[in-house]
Amino acid sequence: MKIRINGKERSTGKADNLIELAKDMKLNLKHIVIEHNLNIIPRDRWGEVSLTEGDSIEIVNFVGGG
Repeated sequence: MKIRINGKERSTGKADNLIELAKDMKLNLKHIVIEHNLNIIPRDRWGEVSLTEGDSIEIVNFVGGG
């Protein structure tokens, strides 16, 4: 299935929800925020949000520093 992640079209592979997608992308789940079709999804709901063809996902990764 094809979706847009941060503006680029990608295949989801075997991921069918947001948490599987983030894990497949090897992201640190504690340091990201996910927006699904213009809605920010609370972390505790990532497993409930199914991906469908054409979805738009924005992932923001927090980086510490000084």
